[in-house]
Amino acid sequence: MEILHQRCAGFDVSKNDVKVCVRVQQPHGEAEYSTTTWGATTRQILALRDFLVAEQVSTVFLESTGNYWKPFYYLLEDRLDVVLVNAQHSKHVPGRKSDVSDAAWLADLGAHGLLRSSFVPPKPIRELRDLTRARVQISRDQHRQLERIDAVLQGAGIKLSSVVSDLTGKSAWTIMRAMVAGMTSPDDLADLAIGKLRPKIGQLVEALESGRFGDHQRFLLQIQMDGYQRLQADLDRLDDRIEGLMSPFQARVEQLRSIPGISTGVAQVIIAETGGDLSVFPSPDHLASWAGVAPGKHQSAKKERNVAAPPGDKHLQRALGIAVMGILRGRKDNYLKARYRRVARRRGPARAMVALQRNLVVIIWHMFHDGSHYHDLGAEYYTQRRRAHALTSALRTLHELGINVTIDPTQAAAVA
Repeated sequence: MEILHQRCAGFDVSKNDVKVCVRVQQPHGEAEYSTTTWGATTRQILALRDFLVAEQVSTVFLESTGNYWKPFYYLLEDRLDVVLVNAQHSKHVPGRKSDVSDAAWLADLGAHGLLRSSFVPPKPIRELRDLTRARVQISRDQHRQLERIDAVLQGAGIKLSSVVSDLTGKSAWTIMRAMVAGMTSPDDLADLAIGKLRPKIGQLVEALESGRFGDHQRFLLQIQMDGYQRLQADLDRLDDRIEGLMSPFQARVEQLRSIPGISTGVAQVIIAETGGDLSVFPSPDHLASWAGVAPGKHQSAKKERNVAAPPGDKHLQRALGIAVMGILRGRKDNYLKARYRRVARRRGPARAMVALQRNLVVIIWHMFHDGSHYHDLGAEYYTQRRRAHALTSALRTLHELGINVTIDPTQAAAVA
């Protein structure tokens, strides 16, 4: 087999060190291997970089193991060609002997061109990605903090969350702050409600009646409310930072926002995860596969069967899932909602969800490739394309219900 890399290295990365196997192809056809162990600190990685340069290594192959690969990739990419490898790909290549180390196996596969490089965006996109992912984590922490607030109230027999839909709303927050300040009268507390909550004052009085909300509960409630506000302050700072880094991609954001269900926050995540430049993905199918929303297939002999979608970028999948829920909850019918209903009738809601996520990925790839905005085909797209089939299906359904319908032949001919 042809050797593509005469001098390369394979890395077996762990938390505290890395095993490095340097493979040098000799003129007579054999390959020489030398394996060394290096630390994972910045000083050790820089020393390793100098060592590899001195050894005239052209390409380095390392697996994407947790977060441990990142210091090596970021410190070596300026001087060397670093190929980040999906561990699943390297493990599925046949022919490995049991006595070959992970580093030597990666070096062998890489030398023969049998490893595919994973997508690693440039530094500005990596920083943007860190921020959007941190925002998701803090949002989850904030939701858990809100559950803790409700747990304190429930423990004291206060059913405020049974009356108000959002504990962070102005009325609910004012009532809880008054409770922390020492107000105990249910009537006085309920009277703090404003807006649409005013007609529910009677329910609020009953929900705020408690015989055991004392100093201990006030202390706990204040701790949890202060924690929620600190997280909100962190989210505000993250939003400001993300907005600043998103300024070069404002046109992309507007393109994405033209798709039903995609908000500014979801658009920011999509750009952060894909890099905003989809030219690295040759086709929509490549992007869908990388995102983990392409249908999986298993082939044995001449038989093919569908299997679960392969794993992909879970952060992008989450953003696409939020977009799908936005589409389904929207008041207006559109092509995407009709597409979901059509697939759900045949394959069920779970598969329809993945199918619609894939539709969104394909739409986004074409929009970025063409520089266009989203054009909705309409909720009646499928019906209009297959009018005769739709008519036959409707007549069959009515017949099964015991309803006989007569169709005007001229109209039926026009439909056909």
